[in-house]
Amino acid sequence: MLTQIKQKPPFRIAVVGGGQLGKMMTSAAKQLGFHVTVLDPTPASPAGQVADRQIVADFADGDALRNLAREADVITYEFEHIDSATLIALEEGGQPVYPAPQILRVIQNKSRQKEALRQAEIPVAPFMAVECFADAQTAGQRLGYPFFLKAATGGYDGKGNVLVKSESDLPQALAELGDAELLAEQFIPFVCEISIMVARSIDGDIRSYQLSENEHQDSILRRSIVPARVSPMVASRARAVAEKAMALFGGVGVFCVEMFVAVDGTVLVNEVAPRPHNSGHYTIEACQTSQFEQQVRAISGLPLGDVSLLSPAVMVNLLGEEGEHGFAVLEGCAEALALSGVHLHFYGKIKTAPKRKMGHVTVTASTLAEAMRIAEAAAAHLRVVADKEG
Repeated sequence: MLTQIKQKPPFRIAVVGGGQLGKMMTSAAKQLGFHVTVLDPTPASPAGQVADRQIVADFADGDALRNLAREADVITYEFEHIDSATLIALEEGGQPVYPAPQILRVIQNKSRQKEALRQAEIPVAPFMAVECFADAQTAGQRLGYPFFLKAATGGYDGKGNVLVKSESDLPQALAELGDAELLAEQFIPFVCEISIMVARSIDGDIRSYQLSENEHQDSILRRSIVPARVSPMVASRARAVAEKAMALFGGVGVFCVEMFVAVDGTVLVNEVAPRPHNSGHYTIEACQTSQFEQQVRAISGLPLGDVSLLSPAVMVNLLGEEGEHGFAVLEGCAEALALSGVHLHFYGKIKTAPKRKMGHVTVTASTLAEAMRIAEAAAAHLRVVADKEG
C-alpha cells in the first residue's frame, strides 16, 4: 500500500486503451501526481491527449505490452478486448496487473463468465453454448423463442448480439455472427436494466456505489438515472448480488455489474465488466469519489474513497448523429451549458460516426425529477455532427 506519494520518481500507471474511460482514468491519476503511459493504436487518442506518453501500437502487440510494462509500477486496462495471455505472462514475471489478467480471461469470454456466475449460484438467465446449426436449433427448443445469440468474445454496444425470434431466423443470425464462438441466452422480460459500480482494494475492502437505472436504445446506453427508481427490496437484492459477484472474481479495481430486474422482482446478472463503466460516469460530479479516482486508488494501494451520493443525477450519452461522418463538431453546447447543474464532457475523438460515443452530459440537481427535466432539455440542444467545412 502507498503511504506517501513521491514526485521524483512519481508512481507510474500504465493504461491499456486510450478511449474515454482511459482518458478520465488518466485525468484522475494526474490529479494525484502520478505518471501515466497509455497504449492505443490511434495516435492522439483521447487518453493520449492527457497522458504523459502514448505508445501507438495494437492491443495484441505483445512486444508493445512488454515495453509498456517497463514504464509502469502497475498496469490496468479500460476495456476487455485485449491480449490477456501477455498480461498473464507479465504478472507471472512480477509485474502488478489490476484487475488480475486471470480474471480478465474469464470475464472477456461470455460463456466462461456466465458459467462462473452460475456455478457460484449467482442468478443469470439460462444459457447454453452453440457450436453448430443443430445446437442453435436445440437452444430454441430449450430456451424458447425469442432468445439471444451472442458472440462469446468481442461484442459491445449491441455488436455481436442477435435476437432470434423464430427458427427461420437462425441461418441469418449465424451468418451475421460468422465463425465466432457463440452462446444462446434466454430472453427475459424485464422491468428495467440496472447496474452498480463496485470497488475492491488490494487489501479486500469493498465499496458499492448507488444503483443506476439504465435506458438503452439499439443496445447502446442512452441514459442513466441515479438513484435507480426501484424498491428498497430490489435495491438491496441487487447490491447483494453485485457484491457476491465481486467476491467471486476477487478483483482489484472498479467493476460494473449489469443486471436485469425481471417482472417478478428477480435480479439477474447480465454482464460483469472489470473496469469503470459508462453507467458510472455520473460519479464524477455526483459522488464524493468518482469511479475513475476510485480505480486509481485501488490499483495503487491507496485507501478507497467515500462513495456517498451527493445529489441525484442523470447522465445522457452524446452519440454521433445518423449520416454524419468526419471531423467532430459539438453543436448546442452554449445553450446546454446555460442550464443549471449541467456538466459537459466531450471526449476528444477526432472523428464522429453514427452512434459513436463522443461525449456525455451529467446533470445534478436537488431532486431526481429536476435532474431529469434539465437533462432532457440539455440533450435536446446537443448534437454531434461532422464539420462541413473540414
